[in-house]
Amino acid sequence: QHAKQLIRIQKTLGIYHELAIHKWARNIEPLIVAANYFYGSLHFVVTIGVAVFLFRKFPDDYPRWRNTLAIATAIALIGFRFWPLMPPRLLPHSYGFVDTLDKYPTFWSFNSGAMKKISNQYAAMPSVHCCWALWCACALVPRLKHWWSKLLAGLYPAFTVSVIVMTANHYFLDAVGGFVIFGIGYVGARLITRAGRPREPG
Repeated sequence: QHAKQLIRIQKTLGIYHELAIHKWARNIEPLIVAANYFYGSLHFVVTIGVAVFLFRKFPDDYPRWRNTLAIATAIALIGFRFWPLMPPRLLPHSYGFVDTLDKYPTFWSFNSGAMKKISNQYAAMPSVHCCWALWCACALVPRLKHWWSKLLAGLYPAFTVSVIVMTANHYFLDAVGGFVIFGIGYVGARLITRAGRPREPG
C-alpha cells in the first residue's frame, strides 16, 4: 500500500520514470552488473573511507561529520520502522521490475541465505545510500585539493541516485528522503558538536 501511494504521488508530480530507466539499464548488461556492485558494496567502502580520511586528516571536523551520519542514519531506522516501503524490485511482476541483484551476475543478493535473514527488504524510504552519498560529497569537496577529485566527489550522489533507480531498489522520492535526513542530521550535529576549525587540505 505504501508503494502504491508513493507511485501515485510520483505520477502526480510527473517523476515516475523508474520503470523506463530500469528497463533501459537492463539492456546493457555491463552497466547493470556494475550498478549491482556499486549498490551492494561500493557505498560501504566509500563511506568508511571518507570517515577514515576525516579522522586522520581533519580530526577537528571529524566529530561533527560522525554525528551527522549517526543522527541521519538513526532517523532512517525510525522511518523504516514506522513507514515500511516495498522497493520496486519486490512489486508484483505486472509492474515490470526485476531484482537485478538476483537476475544478473553479482556476488550476493537479498535472496542469499545470510542477507535474507539480516536485511530489512522494506527499508526503501528514506534511501540511506543517498544520505550517505551526500554526506561523503559534502565532507570531501571542501577538503580535496584537485579539481577532478572534487568533481568526482560532487557527482557521487548523482551516481548513487542513478544506481538505486537502475537496480529497482528505490524510487526517486526515496532519494529525496535520504537527502532530507542528511540535512536534519547535519543541523542536529551542528547543535550538539563543537565546530571544527578550518584547516588546509592534507
